[in-house]
Amino acid sequence: MRPEIEQEIVANVKRHILDHLPVSKLSDEELEEQAEILVGQYLGQEYCPIRSMVSMVGQVYSSIRGFGLLDSIMTDDSITEVMINGHESIFIEKDGKLQKLDKQYESQRKLEDVIQRIVGLSGREVNQANPIVDTRLPDGSRVNVVLPPISLCGPILTVRKFSKTPMTIDKLIQYGSLTKDIADKLQTLVKAKYNIFISGGTGSGKTTFLNALSNFIPKEERIITIEDSAELQITGIQNLVSLETRNANTSGAGQITIRDLIKSSLRMRPERIVVGEVRSGEALDMLQAMNTGHDGSLSTGHANSTVDMLSRLETMVLQGAEKLPLDAIRQQIASALDIIIHLSRLRDYSRKTMEITEVLGYEDGRILLNPLYVFEEDEKSTLEKVSGKLKRTDNPMQNTFKLKLTGYPQAI
Repeated sequence: MRPEIEQEIVANVKRHILDHLPVSKLSDEELEEQAEILVGQYLGQEYCPIRSMVSMVGQVYSSIRGFGLLDSIMTDDSITEVMINGHESIFIEKDGKLQKLDKQYESQRKLEDVIQRIVGLSGREVNQANPIVDTRLPDGSRVNVVLPPISLCGPILTVRKFSKTPMTIDKLIQYGSLTKDIADKLQTLVKAKYNIFISGGTGSGKTTFLNALSNFIPKEERIITIEDSAELQITGIQNLVSLETRNANTSGAGQITIRDLIKSSLRMRPERIVVGEVRSGEALDMLQAMNTGHDGSLSTGHANSTVDMLSRLETMVLQGAEKLPLDAIRQQIASALDIIIHLSRLRDYSRKTMEITEVLGYEDGRILLNPLYVFEEDEKSTLEKVSGKLKRTDNPMQNTFKLKLTGYPQAI
């Protein structure tokens, strides 16, 4: 059945239900049953595959009780990201590749209704006065909303789907991002309370990697997680506190930033602080927390390389403390961070760990780095497919003090 005919039937059935049935009094099961009957009536004698029939009933139901077209997209486990650029233009990321869907929302008003429903679930507001919001779906999927007049092509809704199963190091090994030997080394570094920062570009898998690393944290510790929209899946830790930022209300009051949460977390007796992502002035507070006895902290940030990440951290700290000398900032970074793990999304859409680097300290105006592992392509690599692995460099690890404290006998 052609998509346009399917959409027409869905619209007609929805209109009939809203015009002729007491929707507020119907249970979910009754609404679904009525949708199925009416779809059958509209089809008449026309042949329709069972799959299309189920899809249409689901679309009718979700457009009334759920998130409309988004519900049917979210049920496809192979889709990892949804990008709605106005009600007529919907793109998805499937198996690492972007493609345009041949479906659309009925109108801009319908899309706006869905957005308001999503944002309202987490107690947030989005309107012309506050047109940009980060939130999440009930299943934990990350959501970003941008409304007109900021957006020139209508309401923008971007959804990063939430994995139903927490990411583990074993899965990263299975996907070829790490080897078992390197994973064991990272586990040792986490348990020894090295401060680890994960860098990478958009879609490189930073949060996924952070999730996997966080599950190496000993179960008896007290962990504070701080995020814009909660998406970390740390399992097995009982003493876990999850904090989430809040946007200002329509009066411009009530905003709670990552910076506020980091400051507050220091009064909660944390053993480790996990910051989902640093983007601005909160980088200074995170570094200070790492420098004041909260070893073993984890965080992520956007950058194109390990060196670039250090430059971005300097810029972010300056946003939080303009008058701080650059030398002082670099000393803060060098003394706070122990290990930087850089991830990348390569030309064949695969996500790889590109570098694991030790931060040695600050000397002669620059931060000293000691690459421990570097990704190298092999002879099997082509333009379409990347082949290679992380290789240990000849550089010995130098900051072994924390390893010795934990009784780890070998060098990394």
